[in-house]
Amino acid sequence: MNLPKNSNRKSNAQNLRKSMTKEERHLWYDFLKTYAVQFNHQKVIGNYIVDFYCDKAKLVIEIDGSQHYEDN
Repeated sequence: MNLPKNSNRKSNAQNLRKSMTKEERHLWYDFLKTYAVQFNHQKVIGNYIVDFYCDKAKLVIEIDGSQHYEDN
């Protein structure tokens, strides 16, 4: 299965990789980067950029971190 691509989002994904949130860094560096099954971070899928993606498992992981915090 080929995932839909969107070349317009590629530069956004690259910027997000460079500026991961604290929560994303923790999961990536402390677990997923060296996990036995390969994960990608800030993967473009169609019009979306997902935090983490595992092609083998067809699994997307989205981390809700401080970037979603709103003071009401």
